[in-house]
Amino acid sequence: MDIDKLFKTPKLPPGAGSSSSSKRRMPELPTPEMLKRLRTEEVTNGSHRPVDDVKGKGKSRAVSLRDEEDEEEYERSAGVGVGDDGGGDEEEDEEGGRFFGGGLTDEQREILNIFDKAQGGREGVALDVQDGDDLNIAGIRRLLLKFERAIDKNQAQRSKYPNDPSKFIDSEADLDAAIKSLFPLSQAPMLAYPELVKSGMVVKLVELLTHENVDIVIDVVELIKELTDEDVGNEADDEEEDEEEGSREKGMKLLVDGLLENTVLELLVSNLTRMNESEESDRQGVYNTLNVFENILAFNPAISRTLVNNTSVLKWLLERVQAKAHDDNRVYPSELLAIILQDNRQNRLDLGKAGGVDTLLQVLSQYRKKDPVDADEVEFMENIFDSLCSSLAEPEIKSMFLEGEGVELMVIMMKEKMLARSRSIKVLDFAMQGTAGTACCEMFVEALGLKTLFSAFMGKAKKQKNPLATTPASEDATHILGIISSLFSNIPSESTARVRLLTKFVESDYEKVDRLLEIRESAEARLAVTNKEIEQERREMIADGEEVGPEDEDRWYLRKVDGGLFTLQTADYILGWVCMEDDGVRSHVQLILGRKGKSLKDIVKVLKDFHENVSDEPTGVPPGSDDAMDTTDGPSSKSAETSSGLSQKAILEGLISFLETC
Repeated sequence: MDIDKLFKTPKLPPGAGSSSSSKRRMPELPTPEMLKRLRTEEVTNGSHRPVDDVKGKGKSRAVSLRDEEDEEEYERSAGVGVGDDGGGDEEEDEEGGRFFGGGLTDEQREILNIFDKAQGGREGVALDVQDGDDLNIAGIRRLLLKFERAIDKNQAQRSKYPNDPSKFIDSEADLDAAIKSLFPLSQAPMLAYPELVKSGMVVKLVELLTHENVDIVIDVVELIKELTDEDVGNEADDEEEDEEEGSREKGMKLLVDGLLENTVLELLVSNLTRMNESEESDRQGVYNTLNVFENILAFNPAISRTLVNNTSVLKWLLERVQAKAHDDNRVYPSELLAIILQDNRQNRLDLGKAGGVDTLLQVLSQYRKKDPVDADEVEFMENIFDSLCSSLAEPEIKSMFLEGEGVELMVIMMKEKMLARSRSIKVLDFAMQGTAGTACCEMFVEALGLKTLFSAFMGKAKKQKNPLATTPASEDATHILGIISSLFSNIPSESTARVRLLTKFVESDYEKVDRLLEIRESAEARLAVTNKEIEQERREMIADGEEVGPEDEDRWYLRKVDGGLFTLQTADYILGWVCMEDDGVRSHVQLILGRKGKSLKDIVKVLKDFHENVSDEPTGVPPGSDDAMDTTDGPSSKSAETSSGLSQKAILEGLISFLETC
């Protein structure tokens, strides 16, 4: 075999490489006639288009939106993808002939294409921002004009070819790109949001939530999420931030009002059922929808009533939190549920009408004997507990809670000592507060909750060291004191339940009383530190010539409440009750206080301050009442008579009057 023949260099075409090549060469100084003839020949041969025909390339005039659309139409007719400059082969050569794509399966190639498209979309957005001249008013209007034309074109083609997706698929891609090009508007809410409303694009944006293509709907939801984010426009420097804060708030208000006027809440909720959460994009769409709700409620919490009243969101949220599988789209509904129930009575009542109390109890029952598996599930559990606590502020919900055996469930959770234990104590505190909590107080004693409660009060309950635990022991102690306070306020005098309650303070040589005095001393020490800090601030304000107003006094009082005053007041309220109802307890308290240079007068002083800052709302039975309700008439009779009891202010007056005589 002749190896030389196999690798023999092929012969060049005749004249190739020689000086007599037939390739046309330009003379050093070509004449105008020669240039014109050469150009005509190249156009005739189809080698390339004349320079004047290349839209957007020339510099003789400004580029218009119509030029861009014509260019895209030309490229599509020529078989070139939008955004492709026809130099695909050269680009591939620069990348090494797609060397890195070799050996991929069809599935792997499809995944890479998805990432390429996503990256390309983001680059397109950045390009539009650059073309928008840093989002000045002219650039914003160009973006909105492009967005409007993309909508009109897509609607026209969908109407013309309703049964042929291939006819409108390109316009759908253009619409998708136009939506994404509006994302940067969140960087300039002062300019962009008024223009969005003024131009009517908010109306068109909301109308797209009814688009036949769910992917377009998901894009719109993501855009609204970005536009309503609470951090929009915060990219400015600190010096500029104060000046722009008012304009940003004004722009956000215009946008939110415009969205609400066009029933955006109703459309967003209706789309929740359109999305299939088994698909990743749809699952993200649901998450973004909930994010929009949170953004709007953060801007104006009063909108929560509109959201619940005008949509079926409450029903959807209750169904979603019951899902067996745990994921982000289960945590977010629980958080949104807690938000809308936080401070709106009518929303809470709607929860009760929808059977929400039973639903929340059923969801929480799964944590009787098992803990959440991770931090996300802990957050979910706490959101459900918070929703229940907020709802229990209403007497109607307390009745539903009692009928749904909520008290018994919380007592069981207290006994199990799982992570839900601390939250169950908090729920019981809320359920037993006020006159409406009388029935819950009685049921708590009947369910043998006193033993578990005072075990926790004495610190005898063995706590499992769980790294996911988030509730501090001090918070548990505060809620335990709240429960004991409610028991004394609401349980009828001379009743069996009240005797059992008092017995807890007498047994074991008054150890519960000693524990209560320890809590009082600790709270008093913390309050002394807080008072010292407040007095220092007061002196500094006076020294600087500032006037101390009512707002400052209110702010300082709230600091005192958090700094130990609330715990001190509650402890002394309980001490006042037990001292009045048992002579042995009173003598023991006087003995312990006397050892530390104190007396019952110190308790009276605290109760007087408590009396000045408490409401007149009816709370329970009067102290030392001999005509308390008859226990032979059944629970309903007792609850009715208790609801006509004295306010906590009146109860404090009775306690103060008694202790001053001791």
